[in-house]
Parts: sequence; structure tokens; C-alpha cells
Amino acid sequence: MIYSHEVEQMCTVAQGVAHGCAPIPEEAKWVKAKEIKDISGMTHGVGWCAPQQGACKLSLNVKEGIIQEALVETIGCSGMTHSAAMAAEILPGRTILEALNTDLVCDAINTAMRELFLQIVYGRSQSAFSEEGLAIGAGLEDLGKGLRSQVGTMYGTLAKGPRYLEMAEGYVTGIALDEDDQIIGYKFINFGKMTDFMKKGDDAQTAYEKASGQYGRVADAVKIIDPRTDKEVK
Repeated sequence: MIYSHEVEQMCTVAQGVAHGCAPIPEEAKWVKAKEIKDISGMTHGVGWCAPQQGACKLSLNVKEGIIQEALVETIGCSGMTHSAAMAAEILPGRTILEALNTDLVCDAINTAMRELFLQIVYGRSQSAFSEEGLAIGAGLEDLGKGLRSQVGTMYGTLAKGPRYLEMAEGYVTGIALDEDDQIIGYKFINFGKMTDFMKKGDDAQTAYEKASGQYGRVADAVKIIDPRTDKEVK
């Protein structure tokens, strides 16, 4: 330890106030986190790349400072999906400090890691008040049935109005319109379920029909159109 001449010449004054760091909530405990191994919890971070072309949602389940589970979801950039594949291999087994200082290939994923780090070291985790935290595998619950990211994709123009393309339930196959051409519902196909049906032996048409659904007042529609072609559908 090197001290400057000015510091060496100072007399010693006792530090009277030393109550330690503020405790943070971790898995139903109040913890005074002093080292990386003191951090546990599951939480999320959202990041974006420099041109803001794409975004990443990163979910990590951390136990005693070590990343046990990682879920990397990306949107808007094709290259980012490949970066996410690498990040999913890189993250488990690292401490959260290692992960913060590791190149996760993509700006958006790196930014998500930074935001997640801030959340978890301040005790703002999803599992802050859950005894023993969340089980490894809890990250998959964010995906729902079929283990596919829940994505919303909507498009609209002033001239032609809105188009629903993808809802949490799945790929939109038709938007239901009333007599005023306003959307009153939609039909969809859940590709995750469809694939599961096919893996169990259903033919493509049967699987398609079983994985189809609708939401809203579809039965009251004057017409139903394909949001991608504007052609009427049944």
C-alpha cells in the first residue's frame, strides 16, 4: 500500500460510525452483502445495442454468487440470436462479477447483464421474498407452454390502420373486423403446441387445427382477414 506524503503526515482519527452496509432482501432473508458469494436470487435485465436495432431480456438464477441458470431472449436483430446462443454457454458457472466483466458477444446482452447486476446487488430480485429462492428451471416459466418466448408484434400505418401479427398466444392468422372495420378479435396458431402435437404423431393438418385458437368476438365478425395479405379467411 502506497501513501502520499500528505497522508503520511496526518494524525490518526478513529472512525466512530461503522454500522456496516445496509441489508438487502435475498430469498426471504436480510443479507449484508460484502462479497460476491453473498448474492443470491433470480432477476431480469433488459439491454439494447448501440444502434438500438435490437433488444435482449436476460434472466439469471444466482446461488451464492454463482450463475446456475440463464435465459437469453432477443428480438429485432438476427445476429443477436447467435450471440445469445454463445451467451447461454458462457454464463452458467460464472460469478455475477465475472459475467459482468465478460464479453457476452453482443452489446444488447452486455447491457442486459449490466442492468441485471444492478438489480440483484441492490436486492431488487424476483425472488427477494421467496424462501430458498426459486428452483433451477424457474426461468422456463417465463416462456409458457411450448417453451417459446412470448412475443408481441404489431404494425400500423395512418393510411391503412393496425395489423396484429403475433400475440402472446401465437402467430396471428386472422384479425376479426366489425361493420366499421374495427378489430374485435383475432385467430391464432400456437407453433409450439403444433410442433409438440406433431412430435406425438399427429399429421401436420391435425396438429395445426388442434393448436389453433381465437380471442375476442370472432364469432361476431363481419369479415376476418389475414393481417399479412388482407385476403379474407374462414
